Amino acid sequence: MATIRDVARRAGVSVTTASYVLNDTGNISDATRIRVRAAAAELNYHANAFAQNLKKGKTHTIGVFISRFGGSFYEEILDGIHTSILQTDYELLVCPETRSTRRMLLHRQVDGAIVFDSKIPNESILKLAASHFPIVVLDRFLHNECILPLLLDNAQGVREAFAHFYQQGLHKMAFVAGATDSVDNAERMATFLAEAEQHGLQIPIYQGNFSEISGYDAAQMILRGDALPDAVFCANDQMAIGFLRAMKEVGLRAPNDIAVVGFDDIPLARYMQPSLSTIGASRSDWGGTAVRQLIGFIEDKTPFTVHRIPTRLLVRDSSAL
Repeated sequence: MATIRDVARRAGVSVTTASYVLNDTGNISDATRIRVRAAAAELNYHANAFAQNLKKGKTHTIGVFISRFGGSFYEEILDGIHTSILQTDYELLVCPETRSTRRMLLHRQVDGAIVFDSKIPNESILKLAASHFPIVVLDRFLHNECILPLLLDNAQGVREAFAHFYQQGLHKMAFVAGATDSVDNAERMATFLAEAEQHGLQIPIYQGNFSEISGYDAAQMILRGDALPDAVFCANDQMAIGFLRAMKEVGLRAPNDIAVVGFDDIPLARYMQPSLSTIGASRSDWGGTAVRQLIGFIEDKTPFTVHRIPTRLLVRDSSAL
């Protein structure tokens, strides 16, 4: 493979002169530029763009640090990120949860980061964020002018779900919680409990972890109790699906026996029997907004604008009496 030294030797110039020409810099005569470029073409020489970018302190790459790829939830966020990246000159590097991922983030081998991996500690993100290395975080809230916490409007959707239950006369409710380290889960639970308190209701909480099996297990506990609730809110759709499966196994149906609402509006929700009522948001917009704000900060030092991605209740068969 030809090197810049080979090009300089073929063109009869110094390595410095060849470098100036190939990087389109320096005060070099047109004749010399033509000679160096001809030599580079003859030798099929191509500059190492990655090495050049490192010298400039810029990679023109955005890193996405995500806990996993599987499931439509993550796929739609990544699709929004990808669509927005295509409208820029930046490349995209998607990193699942691995040790090399942490090293890549720690050594700032990208120009900015979108972090959706709960196993990367808050302390690490706060230490890394800087004016030359902005970070967008999803599902956590951190205070730093170089960090954008981009969150869903959890409260709006949850308030709509509570009102939907209450206005149908479903006043005996339960809440199935998701992962304890999730900001989204904490906000959904706090909102639901606050709405219940305003209406003088006590809400039992059953701990899950956002997985389908944890929703199934929560349902088993509820179904073994002395009295069934009228309605159950699950902090995500996967747990709601597990809950409905447990109900079906014992001959109960939603919404007649227990009305059920989830959160996320995954594609499967609308095709289930019964179709699952849920709270939806544009995950594509979530990912796209993260990219636009991040690149705006990198390119123009545009300050991050904190706002929430809108949510809405989608009423389907599992909760509509």
